Amino acid sequence: MAGFHAGELAVQRRAGVEDAAARLSGMLAPAELRGGLGLFLAGRTYAAMSARDRAGRLWVSPLAGDPGFLAVTGPTTLEIGAAPEPGDPLHGLPAGQAVGLLVIEYVARRRARVNGRLVTADAGRLVVEASEAYGNCPQYIPPRPLHLSTAAADAGSGPRSALTEADVDLLTSVDTAVLGTTHPERGNDASHRGGPVGFLRVEAPSRVVWDDLPGNRMFNSLGNLAVDPEAALLVVDPVSGRPLHLSGRAEVRWDAAGSATGRQVVLDVEAVVGR
Repeated sequence: MAGFHAGELAVQRRAGVEDAAARLSGMLAPAELRGGLGLFLAGRTYAAMSARDRAGRLWVSPLAGDPGFLAVTGPTTLEIGAAPEPGDPLHGLPAGQAVGLLVIEYVARRRARVNGRLVTADAGRLVVEASEAYGNCPQYIPPRPLHLSTAAADAGSGPRSALTEADVDLLTSVDTAVLGTTHPERGNDASHRGGPVGFLRVEAPSRVVWDDLPGNRMFNSLGNLAVDPEAALLVVDPVSGRPLHLSGRAEVRWDAAGSATGRQVVLDVEAVVGR
């Protein structure tokens, strides 16, 4: 199913970028992982995946390994030599579901999206059959390494319902995050969000807000939110390397005062895992 879905088209119209977005619709052609994209994937050491846990809640989780842990084994088949660790909200995630992958190299400021279906979910190994795969622009990617801790989180703690003071301190001190969204037919998506330190703001005890900065005008994430408000956010502590996972419901705030685009994303947090 090529082309933009109804939610993406609606947001593009409201933002006044229909013509510019239409010129990019070819990027949504059926996936082809070989060639230059396959070479890029083979050299990477970090990805973030949006998927659902066994209870059906949407999360974004980090995946990491040595170069080669992302291996293209067919025109649309990606084997991942990693899986969410114990304590991660997606540990033991079920196969047979839609997933979205953001593969990103911070130092080189390069990223690609691979969206598709998780066909295998074993300990330490995932296999994804891709339906979409394309690169994204380097905007707002901080050009420095991302340190991810290999220490397992507390597997017995489970999700909590509110942000702590430490969570708020972390959220307001980072310059990079990954947003997970979903669509009932197209599946899940993971997209980079970044900006100067403080671009994530906490407006209320469990509400995180950020400006929607100018991008490629495709509006994949905002288009998904126009159809389904489920959302997730992943941030990584730049000091400890420990991830913080948020899951909840999000909406676009239009005509937002103080935003360069007039758009903000408002995430009402329902569940928190990490740190």
